[in-house]
Amino acid sequence: MIRSELISRIADDNPELSLRHVEKIVNTVFDEIVEAMARGDRVELRGFGAFSVKQRDARTGRNPRTGTAVEVEEKHVPFFKTGKLLRDRLNGNEG
Repeated sequence: MIRSELISRIADDNPELSLRHVEKIVNTVFDEIVEAMARGDRVELRGFGAFSVKQRDARTGRNPRTGTAVEVEEKHVPFFKTGKLLRDRLNGNEG
């Protein structure tokens, strides 16, 4: 599912809201998640999962084409851990 499909589905389920309002709500939610993660905060959506940022240390990697050593800088990467409810639904347990 892509963002526009999510917006359409929410708008269809809530006819009292205009498509423009639903789009603004969805964009605000995503923007707030991104801003929180940019600050290094953890975002938890109960039953769905938690978004956090993990730090990857600097290391020496290898160029797969040439095999030469390459220095890889420290970086921060997004991490998502599924919640129990989501994990159970994916595995066929309606829990």
